[in-house]
Amino acid sequence: MSTEAPARPSSEIDSEIPPLSAGDRLSLEEFERRYNAMPGIKAELIEGVVYVASPVSSGDHGVPHFSAIGWMSLYQIRTPGVEGGDNSTIKLDPRNMPQPDAYLRILPEFGGQSGNTTDGKYIHGAPEFVAEIAATSANYDLYDKFHSYERNGVREYFVWRVWDREIDWFILRNGRFERKSAGTDGIFRSEVLPGLWLDYAALIAGNMLRVSDVALAGTQSPEHAAFVEKLTSHRRAT
Repeated sequence: MSTEAPARPSSEIDSEIPPLSAGDRLSLEEFERRYNAMPGIKAELIEGVVYVASPVSSGDHGVPHFSAIGWMSLYQIRTPGVEGGDNSTIKLDPRNMPQPDAYLRILPEFGGQSGNTTDGKYIHGAPEFVAEIAATSANYDLYDKFHSYERNGVREYFVWRVWDREIDWFILRNGRFERKSAGTDGIFRSEVLPGLWLDYAALIAGNMLRVSDVALAGTQSPEHAAFVEKLTSHRRAT
């Protein structure tokens, strides 16, 4: 004869928090509640759906991710008023709480479009520049995330498709992402963050010395100097 386990007090049941599972459809509030109860994982809410990251290999993600951050860091450290981050949680809207591989944003006191949550834990609103490392064009970075970033006003979106050996660079125009092309010299030049330059073929090939040289040249350009002056003038005026 089977016996039933004794019922637990309702207070004990209420105190349990279900784990995040890939494919769950949650509100932002419920996603954040569960996410905070599961330290040590990477999970995102994209268009109301939970994505839980799998372990990543060095070649598919780890090394390209590190290289992209190195390139972006060269810009950040030479551009007062611009902040960079890695795997930081961003509250975009009630259905989207992504954790992009990297971002650059203009700080709010320098005129940026994003802010911080009241508890100071997360960014609130869209950074100006977001970068994601994807395996191929089939990755959700180019589908659900793409539309989420577009709708919420990310102004430039960079996706490195590692297996395809391609980089997609999009710029927001009239509320829509348009594909941006490199110059005839093979260099991408940001329109939103003047002086952010990238030799994309060198990045894909792992030639970080060339990537560094081009990045430094961008931060020594007249347009970068004018941009820094604009940022600092905005802060002085506020």
